[in-house]
Amino acid sequence: MRDFLQRAANAFGVLLFVLFFLAFVVQVTARFAFDRPLAWTDEAAVILYIWAVLWGAAVVCRDREHVAFDLLYQGSSVRVRRGMALLACVLVGGLAAWALPGTLDYIQFMRRESTPVLSLPLHWVFAPFALLMLALVVRYAMRIYQLLGKHWEQRL
Repeated sequence: MRDFLQRAANAFGVLLFVLFFLAFVVQVTARFAFDRPLAWTDEAAVILYIWAVLWGAAVVCRDREHVAFDLLYQGSSVRVRRGMALLACVLVGGLAAWALPGTLDYIQFMRRESTPVLSLPLHWVFAPFALLMLALVVRYAMRIYQLLGKHWEQRL
């Protein structure tokens, strides 16, 4: 079931990127081939890009696939690495947990606004940011649990 969900999440990410690319191609074609730029393609491309990036960061990318500066981490002892990992989890996960209510409040506030061309409610545009915050909280809470568990060395 987990593999199926990961494949579905990856497929949705690919779909978002394909739609983004198609909007971009339509924009370039309309602008340069027909000298008729289309406003909706710019807006759609920006929205799809936001969704693709935030969806990918929240659901598709694993911890090891994110950019990391681990020179000190890799050169440290196993116990120090565990402490560094726990500290990072508490900081990032805690900050995301602290920011989540404000994020949800802002997204709800944006319900009253819409995009200028497509008239999409802005809470739909910014919804994946709440997903990212929630994913960070869950991901780092699970990692803390694993790092405090019996076989924590395997989780570094």
